[in-house]
Amino acid sequence: MCGIVGIVGQSAVNQTIYDALTVLQHRGQDAAGIVTVDQGSFRLRKANGLVKDVFETKHMQRLQGNAGIGHVRYPTAGSSSASEAQPFYVNSPFGISLAHNGNLINTKELLERLALKRRHINTTSDSEILLNLLADELQHVSGLSLTPDEVFSAIRQVHRQVNGAYATVAMIIGQGLVAFRDPYGIRPLVLGKNETEHGTEYMVASETVALDAVGFKVVRDVEPGEAIYVDLEGNLHSRQCSDEPKRIPCIFEFVYFARPDSTIDKASVYSSRINMGTKLAEKIKAEWEDQDIDVVIPIPETSCDIAVEISNHLGLPYRQGFVKNRYIGRTFIMPGQQERKKSVRRKLNAISAEFKGKNVLLVDDSIVRGTTSEQIIEMAREAGAKKVYFASAAPEIRFPNVYGIDMPSSSELIAYGRDVQEIAKMIGADGMIFQNLGDLVEAVKMENPDIQEFETSVFDGHYVTPGVDQTYLDHLTKLRSDDAKANRNNDLGTNLELHNVCHP
Repeated sequence: MCGIVGIVGQSAVNQTIYDALTVLQHRGQDAAGIVTVDQGSFRLRKANGLVKDVFETKHMQRLQGNAGIGHVRYPTAGSSSASEAQPFYVNSPFGISLAHNGNLINTKELLERLALKRRHINTTSDSEILLNLLADELQHVSGLSLTPDEVFSAIRQVHRQVNGAYATVAMIIGQGLVAFRDPYGIRPLVLGKNETEHGTEYMVASETVALDAVGFKVVRDVEPGEAIYVDLEGNLHSRQCSDEPKRIPCIFEFVYFARPDSTIDKASVYSSRINMGTKLAEKIKAEWEDQDIDVVIPIPETSCDIAVEISNHLGLPYRQGFVKNRYIGRTFIMPGQQERKKSVRRKLNAISAEFKGKNVLLVDDSIVRGTTSEQIIEMAREAGAKKVYFASAAPEIRFPNVYGIDMPSSSELIAYGRDVQEIAKMIGADGMIFQNLGDLVEAVKMENPDIQEFETSVFDGHYVTPGVDQTYLDHLTKLRSDDAKANRNNDLGTNLELHNVCHP
């Protein structure tokens, strides 16, 4: 999962992009990058690390220009080397820089196609593949400037070649900003604008919170399959570029990834999570009528709103039993199992008074590997809890995600091949309850009934795009296991990292 930003402004955009990336930091903590256009040249800074650490004053001073794009990343199937940090760049045609959130399915086929066109891919990132596909389609333009028709024609051809999930922003030297979303709208992308005394500024971003943070007004979501083109004079053009668009957004955005103060496809993330709490409370009432729960405690922070709603419906006290160290990254998206294990106790500390002698219901948004849940239950018992029950606002995650979320191979998922009782035993819970998939879908649909379908493959194994078969899933397993990632990053060595840290 990643976060992207693109702006065509009336004044310098470096600080605006920086500020937008800081509020999208939850979408990726591995690397960050900004590209701006200044006097016909790209100004680039990208490196591993958080936004606040990657961009120093000297970098911001060099990132001049009234247009640019930004990216925060955490790796999925690719490497976490700095060589993979985005945005990427090609010098022909015009000069194009691109950043991408999502994951492409048919990369092997696309690499073969690009090789025949003598296009070299220098990293393991599918974002570089997407960049070269777009560049190749724009290569056919004969003039020195692009028309909206030519831009949209190129993106239509990209859609026809690519399978997968992608929300994309690109800057084209001397032309403008391009943004487009996959034909299923799996990954989010929103359009905003800002009226200034010098004219209108346009911005695209992964979440509405990025627009709010920098004073842009939300115009609308970029539609599935749609492309946005903003030329450097500030003129906005848009067109549907997919032959068969269909809105099927990723439901896990609402469960975990997106900030609660964001709206995705006209559905409030915060309200969706409140609805999840209501639905889960109703299930607890129905199935645990005689359960002796004394207090409801969330595992901060995504589940806090859900837990409040559960406590209200069950008539039980709500307590903040864990204190979170906000300077530790999100454990779900940390690159290795050992790092995740070490980080949990650095991240959370139990307040003994809220646990001692009580039967507690811990509430989390979801359970992936179970490593974090097991350690948190151990912490609750060490703090004096008599019994520890565990509730998940999402159903059992039994299948890997192929659309840009780093959910591991099936064998690394705690729910794979196990029933609820077996999961409870493995994590050490006295009782375990999961949200029903139908209730989860309904919780989000309540905020926008026009969404007819959600991407729910991690729960039901149904993948909405072509090309996801067992052969592909086996290939993904080889790429995504913790051991594979560790070996891949070690093999890359430090030379590439040192080279890329030097931008600009």
